[in-house]
Amino acid sequence: MELKVYIGWDSREDIAYQVARKTLLENASIPVTVEPIKLDELVANDLYTRDIDPLASTEFTYSRFFVPHLAGYEGWALFCDCDFMFFGDVADLQQYNDPDKAVYCVQHDYTPKEAVKMDGQAQTVYPRKNWSSFMLFNCGHASTRQLTPDLVNRESGAYLHRMQWAQDEEIGSIPTAWNWLEGWNEEPDSGKPNAVHYTSGGPWFDNYQNVAYADIWHQKAAEFKD
Repeated sequence: MELKVYIGWDSREDIAYQVARKTLLENASIPVTVEPIKLDELVANDLYTRDIDPLASTEFTYSRFFVPHLAGYEGWALFCDCDFMFFGDVADLQQYNDPDKAVYCVQHDYTPKEAVKMDGQAQTVYPRKNWSSFMLFNCGHASTRQLTPDLVNRESGAYLHRMQWAQDEEIGSIPTAWNWLEGWNEEPDSGKPNAVHYTSGGPWFDNYQNVAYADIWHQKAAEFKD
């Protein structure tokens, strides 16, 4: 069964998207389609009509919730931010397929200490922070089907990111290794995380060259450019 993957795309971070896509595909043992979620395309197709939010740190802050719609409200689909690098095989996510779950995510208890992140963006703190940065959607679930373009354009960021569109028991949990927050989560006892998330800033920013696995990230970026 082919897995549909949608990665948030930001015009300031195209190389981050390219490395995320490249490393995900390199490690996948199942058929995978990867599509960027580009805000300007959603706007051009009259799908995205929200006003500009000055607190939105990326172009996909809200558009990530279009994934069930883009997938036709069928099957399972994965979303992740662009600031990921993969070491794990997304085929392993197929074990999380309880039909009673609307979505699976790493249920972080994350309270960042920094006031800014990435390229000077304000760091915000809210309940369930980073839960929505890596979501495995059950696109046909009744709660997930509520994520229509109309609702995504209308509802608050709190409602969307805190997953208030699903009941608590409908939110499944997956291991931290699938959304390993660089600089926050502890290193694995052996091996590498399945997916490194450079949530505060990654090696494509000048000020974030000493982050974990930066050498591998630069290698993958160079391979892509070649």
